[in-house]
Amino acid sequence: YMLLPVMGAKPGSPLHEPTPTWLRWYLHWAQWCLQHRRTTLLATLFFLVGAMWLATRLPAGFIPADDLSQTQVTITLPPGGTLEQTRVLAERARLQIEQVPHIKLVYTAIGGGSAGADAFAPQGLSDVRRATLTINMTPRNQRQGVSKQQVEAQLRRALADLPGARVRVGLGASAERYTLVLSGPDGRTLAAHALKVERELRTLPGIGAVTSSSSVQRPELVVRPDAERAADLGVTTAAIGDTLRIATAGDYEQGLSKLDLALLERLPVPGARGPVMLGNVAQLQLESGPAQIDRRNRQRNVNIEIELNGQSLGDVEQRALLLPSLAQLPPGVSRATVGDAEAMAELFTGFALAMGAGVLCIYIVLVLLFHDFVQPLTILVALVLAIPGAFLALFVTGSDISMPAMIGLIMLMGIAAKNSILLVDYVVIARRDQKLLRSEALFDACRKRARPIIMTTVAMGAGMLPVALGFGSDPSFRAPMAIVVIGGLITSTFMSLLVVPVVFTYVDDTVQSLRRTFSRGKGRPAGGSAAPPRRGPAAAGD
Repeated sequence: YMLLPVMGAKPGSPLHEPTPTWLRWYLHWAQWCLQHRRTTLLATLFFLVGAMWLATRLPAGFIPADDLSQTQVTITLPPGGTLEQTRVLAERARLQIEQVPHIKLVYTAIGGGSAGADAFAPQGLSDVRRATLTINMTPRNQRQGVSKQQVEAQLRRALADLPGARVRVGLGASAERYTLVLSGPDGRTLAAHALKVERELRTLPGIGAVTSSSSVQRPELVVRPDAERAADLGVTTAAIGDTLRIATAGDYEQGLSKLDLALLERLPVPGARGPVMLGNVAQLQLESGPAQIDRRNRQRNVNIEIELNGQSLGDVEQRALLLPSLAQLPPGVSRATVGDAEAMAELFTGFALAMGAGVLCIYIVLVLLFHDFVQPLTILVALVLAIPGAFLALFVTGSDISMPAMIGLIMLMGIAAKNSILLVDYVVIARRDQKLLRSEALFDACRKRARPIIMTTVAMGAGMLPVALGFGSDPSFRAPMAIVVIGGLITSTFMSLLVVPVVFTYVDDTVQSLRRTFSRGKGRPAGGSAAPPRRGPAAAGD
């Protein structure tokens, strides 16, 4: 404690160094703000309102899309596609992908299971109609500013002319798509409206592929029993089902040979008066139906996935919900949002609660520190002054309001409150211990606390700057956090040094006015007349 100040002192340096130029300029601005308090508050209020309006214009998302050097292209053929057709189409897609810049390696796998996109699916679920092309791109620092999303957009354009195939680009991460769910009790009405929604969603500019679970149709054998004739011959639906199951799927794990439609109609079905041909009691037709029936809250549902293609989740969701098919749903059909859109709504609600709890905890600590319930409100003003800079930084850099940005705002609360505490605490101590006037205490606090406040801001900003600029590994998650902290620190520091002293004077005036009013109220007797002055030692003690 004694050696460090001696080592830091310059030989022959005066005890009191001259005031730097930047500090003289700041003190001049602070004095002007204290002399024009109303103008300062109006300008601050205008800045806050403008920043809040700007926040409503920012795109919203849950987790920023990554910028790794790997992606996937999944190609799915229509039902009935063969292995050879899938191989030919996958090879054609590979040749087109290799023409896209920044592509190093393409690995093709046909089928699902552990070799394809469904790496976590149980074995035996392979599908010869699906091909997965895993693509390795050049490292991020060698793409000359081209992001992974831009490369994927080029892949979508290159594969747009693949005939009769569904193409999906991306690793399937939640940050790459927007999922919409339509539910309803009537399967036909739900499927018809889902098809209409799917067509309208494809008109949204800038998005990627739009896929729907209702569009996956597979051939199926439909059996419609003739109830009257079956009852007359004593044939039950259970008997029809058992006969068809054995003839198509087999009665053992090894399975039996499959039969065509003509032979199925001639199958004998046990009846009350002997065997009956299946074609006499039921009508058999080959039709198409959904490959899988999904339910949500005990109702059928259709999942519609939209590739964001580098756009923000909130922007795509807002434009999608304005489509006529989604704005006016038919009776019995309801809409729900799942995935990132649902998590994003929960994030904003939880963040509001976390911010409120954090501000309350800071206020409680300040009350215990200052032994006052009013002046800590002056310190909390710095938190409000930090938020506009955070939103402005997101707007300038083109970043979304996402989960890492929210984390940055929570980090910013503690730093902004610390700067304000340094200033207000010195004013309180100077007035209490040194018996300075309020104006003298404020001016002295601005002169002595400006340097440590600015040093803290510069140190924190310099530490966050490499992350905000994207140096190092994939900065997609960390960069918004650093951008928010840097932007909030700049406005919080600048406005705290100028606005907090002004707010302190208004709060102090309010406190003094309340004390005078409260003192006069206590000094009046019950009858309303002023109490006579007391004399003697008791009066001197008061």
